[in-house]
Amino acid sequence: MRLAPRYTDRQAVTAEEEAYAFLLDAICKGTYKMGERLIAEEIAGEIGMSRMPVREAFRRLAADGLVTLRPNRGAVVSGLNIDEMREVFEMRSALEGLAIRVAVPKITERHLTHLERLLDDMDAYRDDSSEWVSRHREFHEYLCSLSERGRLMRQISALYTVIEPHMRLWLEHGDKPLSARDEHAVILDALRAGDAEQAERILREHIEGTVPSLIDFLEQQKTA
Repeated sequence: MRLAPRYTDRQAVTAEEEAYAFLLDAICKGTYKMGERLIAEEIAGEIGMSRMPVREAFRRLAADGLVTLRPNRGAVVSGLNIDEMREVFEMRSALEGLAIRVAVPKITERHLTHLERLLDDMDAYRDDSSEWVSRHREFHEYLCSLSERGRLMRQISALYTVIEPHMRLWLEHGDKPLSARDEHAVILDALRAGDAEQAERILREHIEGTVPSLIDFLEQQKTA
């Protein structure tokens, strides 16, 4: 599975790039939901371009695993199956664990202050699942970016892209409370202590602890 880069990290320089960036952002944010048919003519009209760049964008999104191309039916927004979901979270756990382990010696008080602000933002949006997911992603990506490993960060960001629609659906319709302050605060405690092994362990447990409830919700959605 080839992974899509984060929308906000891309520079749209051609009509195809613009269409791809627009669709990627819309799928991640749930504007286009899983199972929804994407009609090239309508999207082209919304963006203000011809159909051809939109169709090329469909092909790229299909390669990313975000849409399925069907003969004579265009593109349909696809999602991860349960096994793929587990795989993505396993990859997140491993890669983010590596990132935080590398980052610990580089973290300053200024970084910790910014991380605290990001936690405040998450708390402020606990009643708005869509905004909360965005703030949660921002916290994790900022934390991992302190590793200063560009290639590693691109992979981590790409993993968020493919799970973000599922996370939004879960938090919008599931029972999970939108508060994870304590879970994230213990990560900051390990960072302040300069304990790279502890920080990695806590972060990995935090990521892996999400999986059972999320998968249980997705399985319920399949049978609903």
